[in-house]
Amino acid sequence: MKKEKLHGSVIITYRCNAHCNMCDCFRDPSRPEEEIDLETLEKLPNMVFTNITGGEPFIRQDISDIVSLLYKKTKRIVISTNGYFTDRIIKLCEEFPEIGIRISIEGLEETNNAIRGLPDGFNRGYSTLKKLVEMGHKDVGFGMTVQDMNCKDLIPLYELSDELGMEFATATLHNSFYFRKTDNKIDNKRLVAEEFEKLINKLLQSRSPKKWGRAYFNHGLINYLYGQKRLLPCEMGTNGFFLDPFGHVLPCNGSNERWSMGNLHEQTWEDIWTSDQAKKVREQVKNCQRECWMIGSASPAMKQRIWVPGWWIIKHKLFMGNRYSLDENEFMK
Repeated sequence: MKKEKLHGSVIITYRCNAHCNMCDCFRDPSRPEEEIDLETLEKLPNMVFTNITGGEPFIRQDISDIVSLLYKKTKRIVISTNGYFTDRIIKLCEEFPEIGIRISIEGLEETNNAIRGLPDGFNRGYSTLKKLVEMGHKDVGFGMTVQDMNCKDLIPLYELSDELGMEFATATLHNSFYFRKTDNKIDNKRLVAEEFEKLINKLLQSRSPKKWGRAYFNHGLINYLYGQKRLLPCEMGTNGFFLDPFGHVLPCNGSNERWSMGNLHEQTWEDIWTSDQAKKVREQVKNCQRECWMIGSASPAMKQRIWVPGWWIIKHKLFMGNRYSLDENEFMK
């Protein structure tokens, strides 16, 4: 695959000020002196999209330098954050008005603060969102990892995002080396699936083709929730990659163990990407049975096989009257 088609995710730190119940990253933080530096990031290839993530990316004091460097290599950058460091976020957005900001909010105030373990986390995150809107920042939104504890807040949060004209991203619980978790699970699958069903119908009934695509993505989350095969093949390590804070080039963040193709501190990008080790890792991805459905792997797959979500959208908008039902899925019967 051509390098310019790559979707890259750069984990610039494992340090985090939140104590989320679905992620133990904060228990095993990276040390500032061992985190990837600008010299290493300079080795990255050209990409069509780059996500800067963590940990909490705004803990890095040199995030402005990181963004400046990555903008030379990518068409679009989105930073995933908990929104706590309002002043730092506003300052960066003033410097880079084209940058995307996605703030993680896990529910309304009480639920969010319980899940994230961050005092006043909801108000800090929501305040950051509102300030970005007030300053006219173009690419801003928030995301939610849906679980038993917060599923009833899914629709209220979507409606809030819609009212503010923001992007709204969703995920559900996963276990992996990245989250440092093996015990994440949803107990009441039907309850959570029903909330996703409501969201899918709202998205289908909108006038936005982008939201129709998100409806398909959320259908994939229900599919994953019930342990079904991925709706689209995973080609991470081919059309996308992760770079961890220690310089390891990984296919994804969803595996049990860290599958490293090589280390960018020690090797060039070309040497890593074309190596026998990279081929071995791609074979591991091909044979992976985890069936993850996260935006980092699903988005490139949806774009590469646009006719699959496209037909699903046509079916539900034209033939099913903008309606989606859980019971149309064989695994729900």
